[in-house]
Amino acid sequence: MHEKSPVLKASKRDRLGSRVAQRERALGHLPAVIYGHGRPPVAVNFPSKETITLIEKGEKVFRLEMEGESGQVMLLKDVQFDYLGDSIIHADFARVDLNERVKTKVHIALRGEAIGLKQAGAILMHPTNEIIIECRVADLPESIAIDISGLELNGLITADKVPLPSADMKLLTDPHAIIAQIVEAKEEVVAEATTVAAGGVAPEVIGEKEKAEKAAADAKPGAKPAAGAAPAKDAKAAAPKK
Repeated sequence: MHEKSPVLKASKRDRLGSRVAQRERALGHLPAVIYGHGRPPVAVNFPSKETITLIEKGEKVFRLEMEGESGQVMLLKDVQFDYLGDSIIHADFARVDLNERVKTKVHIALRGEAIGLKQAGAILMHPTNEIIIECRVADLPESIAIDISGLELNGLITADKVPLPSADMKLLTDPHAIIAQIVEAKEEVVAEATTVAAGGVAPEVIGEKEKAEKAAADAKPGAKPAAGAAPAKDAKAAAPKK
């Protein structure tokens, strides 16, 4: 595998700091750190476009081309994104030996068309798209494919069902973690009449506003009672006309 691993050319960085790193990125460099194997960490620059393209393709193992460390095998350990979470602005690499066992994340690729998706309203859920494994660097896969064509409605595939490429690999992710699941989408039913929630506005009842206004008018002093209505108890009889 190491013979097929991409080569990254690096140059050492003498100056550190966020402002210096920002200037390096403007020049087309990706600031990074290489550490491990009992040797001091080294701050370096990689060609930004080439390195980020390889990382986004899923590459994890690289060969280093740099003065004093050419031929060194590196494992991508971490990347840092900008505040928007869109662009890689920094990377960490660990020096490794091909026979060394490492713990790392591996992407899960779903293959095939699930039979359960043929039913109306069925949707595919993919809550876990990476698993953590332990294996030799030389055996580290770029990704692991899993066939979901036999997955039926309400069926699921858990992490322990993922076929590891080598018997020497060890699954570290929770074996019950759901990798893929087909569920039925349920329509949310909204009741026409609902109770008034806290802070909500009560629905207007047709005719109630008119009744309230009429009652307020009748309560005013000197207001005439409605036709057919009995006079108020405290109302004085009108003086007869002379």
